[in-house]
This record gives sequence, structure tokens and C-alpha cells, in this order.
Amino acid sequence: MAISSSTLESTHIAEVVETSSTEYVAQCIEPKDLSFPIMPAFGSWVKAIADIDNVITFGVVYHATTMPIDSVHRAVALGLSLTELRQQQPQIFAMLKTEIKVAILGFESGQNIYQHLPSQPPQIHQAVYTCTKAEINRFTEELHFLRTLTQITNAPVDELLAAILRNTYQSRNGDRPWLVESGRKLSILLKDDYDRLGAILNQVHFYY
Repeated sequence: MAISSSTLESTHIAEVVETSSTEYVAQCIEPKDLSFPIMPAFGSWVKAIADIDNVITFGVVYHATTMPIDSVHRAVALGLSLTELRQQQPQIFAMLKTEIKVAILGFESGQNIYQHLPSQPPQIHQAVYTCTKAEINRFTEELHFLRTLTQITNAPVDELLAAILRNTYQSRNGDRPWLVESGRKLSILLKDDYDRLGAILNQVHFYY
């Protein structure tokens, strides 16, 4: 099940299990009932809050995967519905984990927003939350984060850009001037590759 951070209030969804200067990996929190962890949507906004100095690191989900906890054995098809799995193979849910990879785009410190990498990334076991609409809208007032996105090398960049613009456009309630300005900024960053820009913007829409 996917969850979009542009439509919900802040929710604790994951915990950092691997970290680096530019990105981190977080394991999604297992639900209390027999079901799979909630997987944040591709291109959704998330945040990690430091326990000591309350620095909030903002990023976007660019990859998600569900896999067995035991890396030696792969999951096999059982031909059962979710209900049947709960009844006949309840141990399955404890044997799987869902992880997300998050690209760091900036941070907040002392009520100021900075759209560059923090001096330190989120720490191991730090909690990860979905961002509220207010947080997304505040962070995206400036568009410097788009440059960082165009330089990501380990993700489908164009699809990611489209997803982030789409999620943010939705969060901003169809703010057309913001979308136009984003298109102008991307045009410069993509060196006037209008075919590529058009393909990205064609995926951006506002839904009710």
C-alpha cells in the first residue's frame, strides 16, 4: 500500500537503517495487525528529525522495495489472497521488510530552510515521517532543490522530477504560477531540452 505525503499530516512511517551524506535508507514500520508495511509513494516528501538539535532533514523517496529479512531465501508465490495469507501463513508478515531510499534535498534549522546538504545526514535509528502540506509548501517556495534532483544518478530522474512536481503541485492546491516557474527553472537546468521538459511536465496534473 502506497502513501502520498502530499495528502496526509505528519506520520511516523520508517526508521533510518543506513545513512550517507546525500541519501539514506529507512525501514518502514511494521503495522500491529497482519498486513504489509505502508510504503511511501515514489516522489513523496519525507523528513527525519534529529533528537539532539531538532534539525529537520527533508528528502524525497526515489526507491522502495519489499524483500525477505533473510537475504538467502527469496519469497515464493503461494497463490493465496491477503486474507488467506493471514489465516494460513501469518508468519509471512514477520519474514518480510519494506525499505525506502531517500534523496536528501535540504534541511531546516532554527526555523530557517536551507536547500543544500546538511553538515550531517540523519543518524541510524532516526525516525522518518511524512511531510505535512505546510512543510512541503514552505520548503518548495524556493526551487534550488531542482538542481540537486537533476544531478541524481541512481534513480529514473525524469520520472522522479515528474512525481515530485505532481505531488508538490497537488500539495499547493494547483498553484499554476508555481508550476510555470518550476518549468522555467527546469528548462534552464535541462539546457533547453524541450522534448525532455515536455515529457516531464505532461505527467504533472492536479486531481481532486
